[in-house]
Amino acid sequence: MNIEKEIYSEKFKEFLKDKRIKKSNQFFKIKLFLQKAENSLLIAKHIKDLNPNKEEPKKLYWDYWAITISYYSMLYATKAAIISKGYEVKDHDAAQIALGYLLVPDEIEKEDLELLNQSYKIFEDEYVKSFEDAKIESHRARYSAIKKYTGRRLGEIFENAKKFVAKLSLILED
Repeated sequence: MNIEKEIYSEKFKEFLKDKRIKKSNQFFKIKLFLQKAENSLLIAKHIKDLNPNKEEPKKLYWDYWAITISYYSMLYATKAAIISKGYEVKDHDAAQIALGYLLVPDEIEKEDLELLNQSYKIFEDEYVKSFEDAKIESHRARYSAIKKYTGRRLGEIFENAKKFVAKLSLILED
């Protein structure tokens, strides 16, 4: 087991004990969270592409919300994936840990999925890192006094969210 998977495992057990992660059989929520994820991405794109007029807030303030909504699209897709594994989470950190623990396969699981020609089900650790990055930027956008985002950075966060939601949607289609 790699070091990241060990950390996810330890934290997952700790969060279960603290009831930040709990067992769930409410599988009907999977579709609802995926719909929230996909629609949040559409809203984030709309806000990201918005060119405000002089009477509206400056572009900087719209960018904060585009980043925050992009992150929430990832969070909703994460919640759907976690429920598909029989769990629910109470907070953002628990979502990140459950994502890493429940969805990132170890090397043997990866080999099995590749042998079964199901490599599309392989959810790499880089996706968990993208989730963490978006979570941090969303927090900064919401709570910092001022942080100007370049169009490149905003685009990067949005594109990562699109890939993230698409990957989880593909995995959950089965």
